[in-house]
Amino acid sequence: MGLCFTARVQPLLELPDLPQNGSLLGFLRGQASPPSGPGRAYALGDWELHTHPDLMDRLCELAPSWPLTAAYGVPLLASEGVAAVVALGTGWLAVRIDRLPASVMTLESPPAWTFAGGDWYIVDPWQGQLSAADGTRVLRGLVSGALSYAASLVGRQAQQRSRSRRRR
Repeated sequence: MGLCFTARVQPLLELPDLPQNGSLLGFLRGQASPPSGPGRAYALGDWELHTHPDLMDRLCELAPSWPLTAAYGVPLLASEGVAAVVALGTGWLAVRIDRLPASVMTLESPPAWTFAGGDWYIVDPWQGQLSAADGTRVLRGLVSGALSYAASLVGRQAQQRSRSRRRR
């Protein structure tokens, strides 16, 4: 049984439609489809799963006590409602962070991933250049940093709104 088993049987949190999630949600909406085929073995919530189950397990392994969130069939981690880490396809983690540590192996994002860039980085979910234990340690630190960064974006949005009101 996968590491994510308990997350799969508990209700998933749904990623809110916040301005900070706009480009990611736009991309995910564009690829979303209802589950097809017999049963719903490859569904996440009301949508077809767009992530390999092993990668979903890896996401849970990197933040074992963090609740799993979903958007349009894609598992992710969010803080304060802002997406921080997204598991995509068979071997990509999209991580939102202000500065990516130099030791983290990045991957080229497919051109269709319109949300990637800026503070989003595509990283190898196993960090194959490192031992398994070191890769997990490095990625857990990265995920923790990404969750903190995502939470900080909530405060920045509120500060920007407050400043724009004062200028009026």
